[in-house]
Formats: sequence, C-alpha cells, structure tokens
Amino acid sequence: MTDIEMITVPHHLRGYPGAAFGGYVAGMLAGRAAAKTVRVDFRRPTPVAVPVGLTGTADGGAVLTGADGVLAVATPDELNLDVPEPPSWDEASTAAEAYRAAPPEGAVDCFGCGLDRTPDTGLPQHCGVVPGRDLVAAAWTAGPALADTEGKLRAELVWRRTRLPRERGGPTAGLREGAVTASLAARLLRPVPVSPRLVSYAWVLSEEGRKHRMGVALATAGGDLCGRLGAVGGPSITPTALAEGSRTGSSADTGPADSAGRRAWTADPHCDYAVG
Repeated sequence: MTDIEMITVPHHLRGYPGAAFGGYVAGMLAGRAAAKTVRVDFRRPTPVAVPVGLTGTADGGAVLTGADGVLAVATPDELNLDVPEPPSWDEASTAAEAYRAAPPEGAVDCFGCGLDRTPDTGLPQHCGVVPGRDLVAAAWTAGPALADTEGKLRAELVWRRTRLPRERGGPTAGLREGAVTASLAARLLRPVPVSPRLVSYAWVLSEEGRKHRMGVALATAGGDLCGRLGAVGGPSITPTALAEGSRTGSSADTGPADSAGRRAWTADPHCDYAVG
C-alpha cells in the first residue's frame, strides 16, 4: 500500500482567499513524484489550512487528495520547449515597473503576484510586455525567508506560472480575458539562488479554441537558465465562483473534458492561481 503523507498548505501560500497558490501545489506534487519531469493537472482548488493527502503513484507521478476527491495529479511527461534568449535585467525591470504603474483591477493578495508581497513574503513577479520582443517579463529577487537549508529557493516554489497580461498590440493581445493555467509541465535545470537578481519571462506558443499554450522560463540576470515550463490555459470563472469551489469541491463550473476525461477549472485574470 502506498503511504499517504498528510500536508497542510499554510495560509500565506494562497492565491485567492481560502485557495492555495497553484504553483506551490504543483511544486509539492513534483517533489513527491519520482519522475524528473511531470505534468500537473488541476482538478479542483486546494484549500489552505486544511490537511490534504499526498501520495506517490506506481508510474512515477503523484496525487493530491482532499475530502471531496482528487485535487491535482502529477504524471510523468516530456517537455520539449525551445526557449528564447532571456531579456536583460534592465528590460525586465522596465516591464515590471510598467505593470506596477497600471496594475489590473481586482488584484488579490496572491503569493505569486500580489502587489504588496515582498521578496520574503511572496514571489512578486509582475510581468509586463518587453518592447520589441514577443514576450512578457519581470525582474525580481527571492528573499532569504524562502530559502532551503542550502540557501536556494525551495524547489516547490519554482513551479510558478509567469502571468501573461493581455496588452493591446502586445504579444498576448490575442488571449481571452481571464485565461489562466489548467495544467503545467516543468523541468528544474539548476537550483535557483535567493537574493541574486532573477528574470522570469513567458511567450505564447499556440492557441486552439478555448485553450492556449505558453512557454515560461526562469533565468539569472546573467542569462543562465534555471528552469523551463510549459502551460495550458483556459477561460475564466469569477473569483466568487472560485472561492465557492474551494470550499465545496463542486465541479459545477468546470470546463469541457479533454480526451482523457479531465476537466479543468479556470480562474480570474488577475491571479494565476492554477486550479483543476
């Protein structure tokens, strides 16, 4: 019998109120999985401050389960992704400053994108369009409070989908309003240092009906690639419906099933909390 590890997501690691930050959920599953590269599909919101069960699977993946059923599933996957050259620190800084100067309405106190989060209390990756490049980017640092015992950013925090803001005339102008993550596949290439300057950047790969695919990369300010990630996103539901789903585990607002029968929750445009 496979051992079940009971874990509780701390309240400060939230996306929407009461719902865990999706990048952290994916990172927990990836950490338990035996495979080096996994795809994480989100089934329903993972609550904060509530014990949930984390279990490894025979195929090298992992499953996160709550009182109402499966919350998220990690399965072994391959990630074939051509990564463009990262923008410079100055380019990413300018893009982030432009985002903060005109943030989206209705922004929440998300661990990954909250405007009031500091390097020690979140991952303030405020991505804006990089002029002349078909991508968005943010310059940021990770604080010592997020480090592991070796002084590196904790691996479960690296699974963070860089947000893609819709910009008129920009590289993300074609995305539907409210598109967020339904699944993630990532590969950590090297430990991510805390305190040194980091650059996150993302670009659109394709769009198909209600879904879009994107690539995301994390690099040092010197251009050394630390990790790459592929994401699939879908259209939005309201924050109210998302919060209600996190309390009840209801699947009434889920999107259409894919070929494997998976149904993906989606969320509001202002926070990339990934649910499924």
